Amino acid sequence: MKVTDLNGCDLEVTDLENAIEKTGWYKEYEHIPPVESDKQRKAYWSDLHDKLLKLKEQQNEQSSR
Repeated sequence: MKVTDLNGCDLEVTDLENAIEKTGWYKEYEHIPPVESDKQRKAYWSDLHDKLLKLKEQQNEQSSR
């Protein structure tokens, strides 16, 4: 399965559960003290995490039919 990131790149997802777990971690990372790019990174990982969760939801809906 594939998902498109904020940069328009298609990413191949081979382990959805692991990808959800990892993006959940990454979206919380920040530098101490924070740097300007932390906002961009958080937006990127949060967007990807949300898309993966939607993908999982769609899979669950299809499997329950």
